[in-house]
Amino acid sequence: MHKRREDVSSDRPTIVAGAVVTSDVRVCADIADLSRRAAEAVVNRINDAVRTRGTCSIVLCGGSTPRTLYRLMASQLSSLIPWAQVHVFWGDERYVPPEDPRSNFGMAKETLLDHVSCPAANVHRMLTQFADAGVAAREYERTLRSCFHEQWPDFDLVLLGLGGDGHTASLFPGSLALAEKTKWVVATTVPADPPLRLTLTLPALVGAAAIHVLVAGANKALALQHVLEGVGDWIRYPAAGVRVGSKAVIWWVDREAAGLARTPTRDDVRPLI
Repeated sequence: MHKRREDVSSDRPTIVAGAVVTSDVRVCADIADLSRRAAEAVVNRINDAVRTRGTCSIVLCGGSTPRTLYRLMASQLSSLIPWAQVHVFWGDERYVPPEDPRSNFGMAKETLLDHVSCPAANVHRMLTQFADAGVAAREYERTLRSCFHEQWPDFDLVLLGLGGDGHTASLFPGSLALAEKTKWVVATTVPADPPLRLTLTLPALVGAAAIHVLVAGANKALALQHVLEGVGDWIRYPAAGVRVGSKAVIWWVDREAAGLARTPTRDDVRPLI
């Protein structure tokens, strides 16, 4: 299904310890402004990928922040998206049935997929019906490997969120999943409800052509500060691993989340706004 990007190395994506990376932070007025601007950028990225490769692979995220973005993609912007050429994946999933209100797939289905003409065969959800979540992780990795034939997946676009503790996808602070170097997908237990999750690993995420991180709310400000400053402690603040591991991350941040956030300078750090 997927044509290889010419600029993708066959080597494993790595997170370079001690690397200082300049961050592309787009501060938005509020969640509505963030959703509109990010949605327009997503549409442009999808169309660029389809023009270049004939297809687009997009990884969706869960949580409350992307709901408005998905609704915009399903309504005002739907006609601008070549849905027949779009393949949809997930960065993580709560280990609950798809009809459970906590399901990331269920949220995306309700707000986006039920309203657009994306073919069912192009929707690749994480299955959660297995008694052993480890089996589910291996099944999803097999699904990804059937779509991507490189050493690591080369998604066209990955959407991620940021938790108040610095987690992204279901990669939480101190998790053993952060040390994974060979698997694309793992099952993990996290300090949140529900605790059992499936998640893509950092090496599987950071090889994407583009990553958009959506950050809204004052409760994310301190985590965002730690994620964006200095070399990035990705063991304590896993989203920092995305920043230092990828060359193409855009941070879509509302003013509340940016209120305490700082970016590195030569001498210290300075406020985003």
